Amino acid sequence: MASSRLPILIALAFSSLPFVLSHSNRVMWFQEFFPPNVCPINAKANTFYGIMFDAGSTGTRIHIYTFVQKSPEKLPEVEGEIFESVKPGLSAYADQPEKGAETVKTLLDMAIDAVPPHLWKKTPVVLKATAGLRLLSEEKAQALLSEVKEVFEESPFLVPEDSVGIMDGSHEGILAWITVNFLTGQLSGQNQQTVGTLDLGGASTQITFLPRFEETLKETPGDFVTSFEMFNSTYKLYTHSYLGFGLKAARLATLGALNMEVVDGQMFRSSCLPKQLEAEWHFGGVKYRYGGNKEGETGFKPCYLEVLKVVKGKLHQPDEIRGSSFYAFSYYYDRAADTNLIDYERGGVLEVRDFERKAKEVCDNMERYNSASPFLCMDLTYITALLKEGFGFRDNTVLKLTKKVNNIETSWTLGATFYLLQSLGMTY
Repeated sequence: MASSRLPILIALAFSSLPFVLSHSNRVMWFQEFFPPNVCPINAKANTFYGIMFDAGSTGTRIHIYTFVQKSPEKLPEVEGEIFESVKPGLSAYADQPEKGAETVKTLLDMAIDAVPPHLWKKTPVVLKATAGLRLLSEEKAQALLSEVKEVFEESPFLVPEDSVGIMDGSHEGILAWITVNFLTGQLSGQNQQTVGTLDLGGASTQITFLPRFEETLKETPGDFVTSFEMFNSTYKLYTHSYLGFGLKAARLATLGALNMEVVDGQMFRSSCLPKQLEAEWHFGGVKYRYGGNKEGETGFKPCYLEVLKVVKGKLHQPDEIRGSSFYAFSYYYDRAADTNLIDYERGGVLEVRDFERKAKEVCDNMERYNSASPFLCMDLTYITALLKEGFGFRDNTVLKLTKKVNNIETSWTLGATFYLLQSLGMTY
């Protein structure tokens, strides 16, 4: 990020900006959020900062961005980024909101050291939570967010009115799609050949692509389609976020423990786990005891039947995606790297069948892989079932797994920035 010359603006309140606004309304919104005395575009200083928290289901991450504006006629450029994270995520503190807020304060202290004191009051700080908090009751989620808001208000930074909130899941998919297709040059020029994106988090999973056929739009549920304008073009995207279908939520669903009141000492068993295994796992602030089936079969076939119950018939399957290529992120990447399907640093290109092949290898030799991760068989089998039986991909569908494109991190935060630039009627 430090070497990037890509011009961007701070996209710290994007979720309060509707996807469809007139140009005049967008400008009014921007001026309201960044009044002249704090607006980066009008700031006299050449350097300014932005602080964004990404509160995910497995951890909370802080991004401290440094921006430089070289002249009033040019857009700001990214000068650098400081990144740090803590685990577990905020949702793990569902019954201890004050402690959850303390983890945010620990990260925020880094920003106090990183941002020059004379710019504190002009540096906005925002936290957007994703699927982890969506799974909590509204009361518990709001208690956490209220504690975080207090931490922000006690800090020396600029705290916008909408500084803390839960992001709509569909926004994640759209913004990741914008990021990838912008960085790969698919949103400029003629004959655009955009790529779809797949994101697999801990609690939710997203799929986003630009349909090529009118039939796809006609056969798609209305709430799966979102229109927006970008780079002088109008895009009508297929996008959906499936809450409860992230990798860790799927583990609970496979074990029969998702959305279940857990009795102390209760054991959840699966044929996707080594027979003699008995262990504890903490997720979302709950302790689960789990283990393998001591009697009966273990391995890929019985495991696949278990995870099939989690996904079959639960997801929409657009025919068009079977012949398309997709970029895949997050746990798709991690599990492929964990099992040497791709290089951890460089990523790689796979077909859907490669996940199934590796799942069979791991599940049918579970004891050998147990030391690495007792859930490895279950995770790979779930990914296989999600892709094939959930989304309806073919065995030979190509997946490009990457953490970076052109040395720039792929994330919804960058997509939010691109969208905000275009929403303000600004060009690259």
